[in-house]
Amino acid sequence: MQSLAILIAIGGAVALLLFGLRLVRDGVTEAFGLRLKLALGQGTRTSPRAFVSGLVATLGLQSSTATALMTSDFVERGMIRPGRAQVVLLGANLGTALTAWIVTAGIEALSPLLLLLGYVLRRQARPAVAGPGQALIGIGLVLLSLALLGEATAPLRDSPALVAFLGLLGNAWLVGFAVAAALAVLFSSSLAVVMLVLSLGAAGGLDPALAVVLVLGANFGGAVPPVLATLSAPPAARRVTQGNLLVRGIGCLVALPLAGLIGPALDGWALVPAGLPIAAHLAFNIALAVLIWPFAGLIARALVLALPDPQAMAGDGPRWLDETALDRPELALAGASREALALGDTVERMMRLIMTAFRDNDPEPLAEVTRLEERVDRLQQEVKLYLSRMGPGASKRDKRRTITVLDYIINLEHAGDIIEKGLAVQVDRKVKLALRFSEEGYRELDSLFLMTLDTMQIAQTIFMSRDERLARQLIETKVRIRQMERHSAERHFRRLRKGHPESLQTSSLHLDMLRDLKRVGAHLVSVAYPILDEEGMLVESRLKDTDED
Repeated sequence: MQSLAILIAIGGAVALLLFGLRLVRDGVTEAFGLRLKLALGQGTRTSPRAFVSGLVATLGLQSSTATALMTSDFVERGMIRPGRAQVVLLGANLGTALTAWIVTAGIEALSPLLLLLGYVLRRQARPAVAGPGQALIGIGLVLLSLALLGEATAPLRDSPALVAFLGLLGNAWLVGFAVAAALAVLFSSSLAVVMLVLSLGAAGGLDPALAVVLVLGANFGGAVPPVLATLSAPPAARRVTQGNLLVRGIGCLVALPLAGLIGPALDGWALVPAGLPIAAHLAFNIALAVLIWPFAGLIARALVLALPDPQAMAGDGPRWLDETALDRPELALAGASREALALGDTVERMMRLIMTAFRDNDPEPLAEVTRLEERVDRLQQEVKLYLSRMGPGASKRDKRRTITVLDYIINLEHAGDIIEKGLAVQVDRKVKLALRFSEEGYRELDSLFLMTLDTMQIAQTIFMSRDERLARQLIETKVRIRQMERHSAERHFRRLRKGHPESLQTSSLHLDMLRDLKRVGAHLVSVAYPILDEEGMLVESRLKDTDED
């Protein structure tokens, strides 16, 4: 009975640890999610910046899994080079190890203060304040969970059963490695398993070599959840997560036979007084970063050979407009909605090509933009004609959905026009004339590109889910884009007044690109208005009320 109580106490402490980490991640995402995405997207122009970006993002999100998924998404959209993506994940792995070191640095006494401060901030309405409040609550719960984990494992210090169990694992390293890896997959967190190993070590006098083996298993298992999450993703995204699993697997394969030497060498490491598991966690990820970094590009190229991109499907015509479904409005609308989503994917592809040409000074991607725009024009016309032939048995709800689909594809077509006739022409001019923006101006435009791409993804999700919360978020994003455009224009004029040569050469180009990116964002945001209008959350006019005398 006592053993069952101990297991329940340990399980509850681990559950609280995972819940606290989730609160930290959600709070940071709420307050700084877009900024983190922008920082990660922009921070990969060089390998050192890519490494630091992965490390910082993981320290903020408290999850290398979240960083891996975000990075794979950026690679899929052509915003991060595959080789740099592997460097980002090396930084993310080290970020997890540093997190373990920080939370075991003897600051458990701050838990009540963090919980109180977090609660006060969380009650505020502004996400910029409420988000950090939730993150502080999460950190407080993580520290509390570590104290509970220490108390739960205290009775095990004199347990013959634990000594016997650890002795068995000490003679079967592969079993110990597999158990730790399985727990990391189950918890979706290598940090939680490392903390558990730390507590068991304090409770039962864990053999140094076995501690290293268990930490290696936790590191390997921690790379599995991103792989599982991207199984249905395109090859570009899968190559990132599977590459990270491959890198950790190679590291574990090399380190595992040497655990008997590594454990005693790290035992009592003065740089990490928190304990051997934390020292092993840090040492493994530092060594992995140092040894793998020079080969990141080679690994990325090998993964392309192992996971090649599929051949493009023949034909650019509609795929889901079933003529036999026109007498059944719900089926016809489902097909038209799927076609609208495909249209949105095409527009997003156009924007990614423009961004690649802009970043790399390469005119080649622009040729495909013109072909894709022709496809967008053709498909939106096909969808409009298809819906106009829909049978007369449509309900009021079906008619509203028809208007929503038509409105969305028209806005997508307008966005495609702006991309092809505006942004593509401007980027082509930049490349042909070898124009260079100032460093600050380049960052401003790059940030706006990233935000526009993020807006596209949210718009696609809203179109299908009709999620009110996301609709509100999209409207807030529109305000942010408008503010970014205005502030960038103001900073550009200040640079002109100071006589910066790059700003003088690219003045009209900079302002035209700002304008067109804002216009694309405005067309995409329109998908949120019908949802908020139905909920009575919009006003008829944006003009402020004035008191008449």
